[in-house]
Amino acid sequence: YHHPEGKFLIIGGGIANFTDVAATFTGLIKALEHYADEIKEHKIKIWVRRAGPNYLEGLRNVKAASDRLGLGVKVYGPETHVTAVVPMALGLQEPMPEADLTTTAGPPVRKLIATAGTKVPAAKKPTPPPSQHSIVTSTPETRAI
Repeated sequence: YHHPEGKFLIIGGGIANFTDVAATFTGLIKALEHYADEIKEHKIKIWVRRAGPNYLEGLRNVKAASDRLGLGVKVYGPETHVTAVVPMALGLQEPMPEADLTTTAGPPVRKLIATAGTKVPAAKKPTPPPSQHSIVTSTPETRAI
């Protein structure tokens, strides 16, 4: 279906915990290569926002494929909120600068929380002694137990 103004394809996701973004983008790149002519014919503008393990390599690969195929894919990483690409794609907001794919992304820095001292665990309460239980079988006539 041809739309005179073109179409949008937004490929987005949050920050993956275990998904290798670069690995999953190999399938996306194959699809871009296979359908490049149709993407251009239908004036489809593609916006990508992704983060997670190997996201930088994945975004670099998508951008390189886009440049090679002349698709003009816009690429964003975790520096851009996941929902920010929608108004940019629809022209409701000026596009933000794309992700800087030239820098390396090291592991996240996690600092320990400063504490005043070592906390002593509270003493455990003794286990209550076993008690006697009655087994009651209720019937339709039972009013209370």
